[in-house]
Amino acid sequence: MNKSELVATIAETGNMTKVRAAEALDKVLAHMASAMEKGERVTLAGFGSFKVVERAAQKGRNPQTGKAIIIPAHNVVKFKPGKTLSEKVRH
Repeated sequence: MNKSELVATIAETGNMTKVRAAEALDKVLAHMASAMEKGERVTLAGFGSFKVVERAAQKGRNPQTGKAIIIPAHNVVKFKPGKTLSEKVRH
């Protein structure tokens, strides 16, 4: 499912226009991103949680030249599915 399909589903089940559904989804995602930017954990009960963790610097290779490079430390988002979501996916 992509974003436009999700917007269409929200609009249909929420009895609203696709424009309003897209605005609502964009606001939710923006608030989630803003919280994670601040280093906060975002938890959606039954679905899962998102948190930002720092990935340490590591050695890598330039695929074009084969030369060894250092990939600098950077932040990444980790997702841990909630119990309800995990159970739904398993069955």
